[in-house]
Amino acid sequence: MKNTERFSGRAEHYIKYRPHYPHAIIGCLEEAGCLTKDSIVADVGSGTGISCLPFLENGNAVVAVEPNTEMREASERLLHGYPGFRAVAGTAEKTTLENGSADLIVAGQAFHWFHGSAARNEFVRIGRPGACTVLMWNERDIQDQLGKEYDALLEANAVDYRETNHRNVGPAQLSAFYSPSVYQAYTFSNAQQLDLPGLKGRMLSASYAPQPGHPLYAPMISQLEDLFAKYAKNGLVKFMYTTRLYIGQLT
Repeated sequence: MKNTERFSGRAEHYIKYRPHYPHAIIGCLEEAGCLTKDSIVADVGSGTGISCLPFLENGNAVVAVEPNTEMREASERLLHGYPGFRAVAGTAEKTTLENGSADLIVAGQAFHWFHGSAARNEFVRIGRPGACTVLMWNERDIQDQLGKEYDALLEANAVDYRETNHRNVGPAQLSAFYSPSVYQAYTFSNAQQLDLPGLKGRMLSASYAPQPGHPLYAPMISQLEDLFAKYAKNGLVKFMYTTRLYIGQLT
């Protein structure tokens, strides 16, 4: 399966059950000199538009670049009320955007799917002089006990989890992408409360999670129900995240 097709059939779960980004990222980018109210943002690998929201709510124009038709159409349904929103079919390596058309380039929960050097060249092409490139993730806290056991459940049941995990992106990959510039790293606390259907939906939103009909689906869901029963309080579990931002200029 092509990477651009991995999220087909998962858009509704993604919309409902993926965590959003804390609004604090806006202040961080403003202080870093990367964002003003007039900035045009290119959100590459925008999915259902979760990563677009903080910028749209800030009043920015956002061009959402997404190759998966189902995810892109979901973003258009969700965000059509924002006059500054526009979605286009494209990839990180071929966005279809004009030269020098973006003041800020963002990739939320997506960089680990890109072909690094080709995406870098494309970002340089579409960025205006001085444009910042921001890579960001909501990363599950695997030091938290629930997060640790949830991660072990994925290790045991999820298809190609290790190969596609965004934690495979480390300092070496980030330095190579931003080189010769130096990137800055920022972290923010984030959290998500989920009932049992929400916890199931959160898992099924992931590209590596077995779907109904797969031999690992039933045992995975059974183990997830046990995990929920173990940690739920008042019908909810609390997922802890660290939101990570990497900011730099590509030259």
